[in-house]
Amino acid sequence: MRLLVAGLIGGSLLWLWGVAAHMFLPIGNMGMETAVEQDAAIAALKASATSGQGVYMIPGMAPEQWGDAGAMQAFTSKYADSPYALVIYRPEGNPGMSNMLPNMVVHWIASVIGALIAAWLLAMGAASFGRRVLIAAGLGLFAWLAVNVPYWNWYLFPDALTIGAALDQVIGWAIAGVGMAWWLGRRKA
Repeated sequence: MRLLVAGLIGGSLLWLWGVAAHMFLPIGNMGMETAVEQDAAIAALKASATSGQGVYMIPGMAPEQWGDAGAMQAFTSKYADSPYALVIYRPEGNPGMSNMLPNMVVHWIASVIGALIAAWLLAMGAASFGRRVLIAAGLGLFAWLAVNVPYWNWYLFPDALTIGAALDQVIGWAIAGVGMAWWLGRRKA
């Protein structure tokens, strides 16, 4: 029960931080831009994203051609100085634009599950409040290094988005860590 309550506290604090970082602070939107000529871009995506929902690398090369040295050389030569985009494409649209509640619920559930794992780790080894908070912040740093840095490295995510993700993860998990460390450090009556 102690870990469950710690996970609920930490997950709720992490979720609240995420809401604040994305809705009230610039952290959640760092590196995000708004394209001009959106109708033309949408029309071009509809015409070229023939596989339907997915992540499209533009320019991109079909994986079955990667082993063909001639095709790879021709592709590299043609697009060496070309603009690049990584597009998340959903032909049915984004339901979150009209109703964010399902997204918020999924975000809260994921935050609580993550915090339950973190609370379990914090309860196993760290004895002091400060150490528990540092470990929780370290988990945020770990998450950033494991997910966001590879996206920055391989898919060229913008520096500002990557830095914003680091702030979001480390600060969020430190705040969650404060709540979990407080709860886990309470003495039994």
